[in-house]
Amino acid sequence: MEKNNKDVLITGSSRGIGKAIAEYLSDNGYNIVLHCSKNIEKLEDLKQEILNKGVNCRCIAFDVKNREESKKVLLEDVEKNGIYYGIVLNAGIAKDNPFPAMEDEEWDDVLKTNLDGFYNVLKPLSMPLIQARKGRVVTMSSISGLTGNRGQVNYSASKAGLIGATKAFSREVAKRNITANCVAAGIIDTEMTENIPEEIVKQVPLRRKGSPKEVASLVNYLLSEDAGYITGQVISVNGGLYI
Repeated sequence: MEKNNKDVLITGSSRGIGKAIAEYLSDNGYNIVLHCSKNIEKLEDLKQEILNKGVNCRCIAFDVKNREESKKVLLEDVEKNGIYYGIVLNAGIAKDNPFPAMEDEEWDDVLKTNLDGFYNVLKPLSMPLIQARKGRVVTMSSISGLTGNRGQVNYSASKAGLIGATKAFSREVAKRNITANCVAAGIIDTEMTENIPEEIVKQVPLRRKGSPKEVASLVNYLLSEDAGYITGQVISVNGGLYI
């Protein structure tokens, strides 16, 4: 493995797709900045696993819903270590319920985490990124953000908003040699999808759930030099499923 001395921040990297991205990118020589909302100790095993590969790894913790906390922690890390080459906005939650039965808290928590999190993380990093005149931003959306899904009005709204925000941001920073793209994942084999009925999975043309590693490989490509002419795009990893 050849180290490339590029730091990549991955929000929500303690498990699932975020953890898979951290593992895959570290296998490809990136230095990794792990993130969780609290209890940073839970990242220690993953941090050590990455360090054992011969690349750098550090951990930061903040709640992406908390604007001031996010800004403080991120700017302190950037001041100490420099701006990240890559920013992967992966932190997200789902609280599904039919819309008439949806609680205010279910709407607010999902929108504040999934969509406000984009602003709270990327806004304080945008000027250092622009000043560096290079970088990659990858946001993690969903098939629900493209097509909508029953019982997920809150989640679909947040992920659709993330697509629009990523496209608009990409236009603003393109002249600074910064790309921004969105990955729209389908049914991926994580804790979030473990209760999806088998009959739903059978609707996927490839007849299976995707693996977190299959999503991570796309993120790795979008961060690479080979993807330097790709920006403002939404790329699906969904086994051919369109709800």
